[in-house]
Amino acid sequence: MAMIIGSPTRYIQGKGEMKNLCSYAGNFGKKLYVLTSASGRGRVEPSIKEGQGDCSITYEVFQGECCMTEINRIKEAAGSIGSDVIVGIGGGKILDTAKAVAYYMNKPVMIVPTIASTDAPCSALSVIYTDEGVFEKYLFLPTSPNMVIVDTEIVSKAPARLLISGMGDALATYFEARACKRSDAVNCVGGKCTLAAMSLAQLCYDTLIGSGIKAMTAVKEGICTKAVEDIIEANTYLSGIGFESAGLAGAHAIHNGLTAIEETHQFYHGEKVAFGTLVQLVLEDADEDELMEVLDFCIEVGLPVTLKELGITETSPERIMEAAKLACAPEDTMGNMPFEVTPDDVYAAIMGADALGRYYSES
Repeated sequence: MAMIIGSPTRYIQGKGEMKNLCSYAGNFGKKLYVLTSASGRGRVEPSIKEGQGDCSITYEVFQGECCMTEINRIKEAAGSIGSDVIVGIGGGKILDTAKAVAYYMNKPVMIVPTIASTDAPCSALSVIYTDEGVFEKYLFLPTSPNMVIVDTEIVSKAPARLLISGMGDALATYFEARACKRSDAVNCVGGKCTLAAMSLAQLCYDTLIGSGIKAMTAVKEGICTKAVEDIIEANTYLSGIGFESAGLAGAHAIHNGLTAIEETHQFYHGEKVAFGTLVQLVLEDADEDELMEVLDFCIEVGLPVTLKELGITETSPERIMEAAKLACAPEDTMGNMPFEVTPDDVYAAIMGADALGRYYSES
């Protein structure tokens, strides 16, 4: 099987890039259909207008869930006015929805994250949930986004919790890539891991450890330092290319399993993935120094290391086993681990990670 790496045609990151959106869109068309939130529109529209030129823009308010109901609604609305380009501006679910809509309409898509809370922007993947917010499936797309634009001035002014959540999502990248490499798994773009993808995954982790705390403290003050720029790139590009071209394994499967527990729905994707990373490391019986480095990082930046920190205070065996079973679903990525994993194994690892988190965070 061939080695394959996927990447957006263009990745653009810098302060003030939002005003160049229409200029960049000129490569694809003049009729932009922009999916964003109501509050997001208020933040970005003044900058977009500054460089709008002869582009026509239709704004659509996202209804809150990346589900087939919402995808079909937007597809119909965008098609009815003859839109040339689908543009997603906002967080991960908006971006995944925009990618899915563009795929079903056979239109180019521009992805403009206003937060760095997930690695969704660069991937040829949409995570589809039910209308109620429970994980349903991965929609693997034939191509990466045509363009990704990151205005770091806007991203750095978002609530610090969002950047921290992005670090939680990015934290899994190297460990899942390593697991997939060991199992010789097929990556998210249908090939085997390249040297470049593995190197990006390692660089992602090294950047988090080297700059994560500095970036966290800076964004809490609403400022964009070099460390913030580096973490935005790690959360968005390094993690996005790293996970997709190296592969997903235990951490994201654990995240998907946790969606079966309703209390976790109030937490961000990356917060659940961070805990999933700890669970994967427990499954692997990882080296103590490695496990402690990850635990210390999570505690320092404020990522969850216990079930309680994910809102789960009732931890009956039946509830946790429900999450463990969903994490081991045949269509999920737990099968990319380099050894057989059963729901019983996942149950034990979840409870073991929770015990470790409680021991070190409360001591």
